[in-house]
Amino acid sequence: MAKCRYIFFDVGNTLLFPNRARMLAPVPADRHPTLERWQALERRTKQEFDQGMIDGKVDHSFWWTFHTYLLREIKALDDGVRDALVENTQNSANWDQILPGTRDALERIRQDYAIGVISNADGKIDAVLRRCGIADCFESITDSGIVGQEKPHPAIFAAALREMKAEAAESLYVGDMYSVDYVGARSAGMEAILFDVAGAYREQEFARVESLAGLQNWLRR
Repeated sequence: MAKCRYIFFDVGNTLLFPNRARMLAPVPADRHPTLERWQALERRTKQEFDQGMIDGKVDHSFWWTFHTYLLREIKALDDGVRDALVENTQNSANWDQILPGTRDALERIRQDYAIGVISNADGKIDAVLRRCGIADCFESITDSGIVGQEKPHPAIFAAALREMKAEAAESLYVGDMYSVDYVGARSAGMEAILFDVAGAYREQEFARVESLAGLQNWLRR
């Protein structure tokens, strides 16, 4: 790889995390999974999804599968409830949980790199990043809801590279899902690393980190 000058970030499960209480509102509160169970479901869904990349709307397919498993686990599988859960999960406003130190880490990273966002979202991820106090850290924010193509389609990566005036060979993409983020970025000519908070890829050989601090250490290597 050429010297890295640009870093693009995914948003969901990378910079911002689910507001699970709001997402799971259609399910009685006493049936909500713990964070540990949620992450176990996330690992299972990612591993299955990566095995046989589902056609059609990538984001919708992933969350339809995830919530099918969730509702089966709590013995409450219902098509209407599942549809409501998927809709809530695809509402970018419900991804507003930010880990302490996120802005400080981004500030440190952007001292050495131009940074941007590439997100499969609903056209409103800019507003969510603003509300969470980190939108101004980025030189570009590319949202599939505006571009009209979801990752892993090369068009969304190309749009982000154009906006940043960046070369793919000098760019790194940081995202949480192998088949969507890692494969998509690599196919677009970028370097890639998995942001694996849930530990879905601990047994794999891919470049991966579990935190922004871990990413900073990886970048210094």
